[in-house]
Amino acid sequence: QAQLVESGGGLVQAGGSLRLSCVASGFSFSTFAMGWFRQAPGQEREFVAAISYRGRFTVHSDSVKGRFTITRDDGKNMLYLQMNSLKPDDTAVYYCAAGNYGSSPALFDYWGQGTQVTVSS
Repeated sequence: QAQLVESGGGLVQAGGSLRLSCVASGFSFSTFAMGWFRQAPGQEREFVAAISYRGRFTVHSDSVKGRFTITRDDGKNMLYLQMNSLKPDDTAVYYCAAGNYGSSPALFDYWGQGTQVTVSS
């Protein structure tokens, strides 16, 4: 019955910003690590960022480091991804996930439906 629902995707010009949100229900949100992944057409799902339970630690992929920031609000069961300085290569479907802290999709148990982010040149 766990559910994750992403929102905030859309079309943005290169150099612009978007803030993705993910609301969780049906599980003990505060005890789970959370992550963001993305998948472009014809490519494998790619790690973007992860945050430990209680938000003590975060890790971001090299491709987004310095541009994207993952945060969480346990009081609202919310996960966020602030995306700045967007590039066309950031175009993908973005998924939030809940599970164990790490960069592998196999570590995460619950997944959202995804939200499309398109960055135009």
